Amino acid sequence: MGYGPPPSHGQGQQPGWQQQAPWQQPGNAWQQPHQQGGSAWQQQPQQQGGGTAQMPADFGPVSHDDKTWSLMAYVGQFLIGAIAPAIVYVGKARSPFVRRHAAQGLNMGLAAIAVWFVGLLLSLAVEVLIWAPLLFTAAVMFYLVYAGRAANRGEFRAVPPVVAWPILKK
Repeated sequence: MGYGPPPSHGQGQQPGWQQQAPWQQPGNAWQQPHQQGGSAWQQQPQQQGGGTAQMPADFGPVSHDDKTWSLMAYVGQFLIGAIAPAIVYVGKARSPFVRRHAAQGLNMGLAAIAVWFVGLLLSLAVEVLIWAPLLFTAAVMFYLVYAGRAANRGEFRAVPPVVAWPILKK
């Protein structure tokens, strides 16, 4: 059996006969209807109701430098807290991709500082409340890794507003 293009009409085939793959035959359940925006698997997410506009999930081509700075907005918090995303937000947020990651990381860092401050003050009155900042810190660490992995892949994953308070605009 030779590999190559199928034979033309003059090489043993009848003139009106065409062979189609099973998924291309009319009426087949495998065939997907053609949609204007691409195939059914590549549909863009639709904007949810309400008046808030969402940024597109696709930022276009993301450079390695943008990925690195976006990742530093999350990973740097393990070393120097909310200072790392603040540096990225103020100094390196030229692209919308980096700005959005830096704003989310800074929102997480500021929320953690606020929870620790209030939690420590309240724990002076009720000792069992010391667990609130510790549990919040565990959630923040989980979402730092979650969002950092997405930033390293050139994607954006939104963190729940309970963890990343919407203080700075993305």
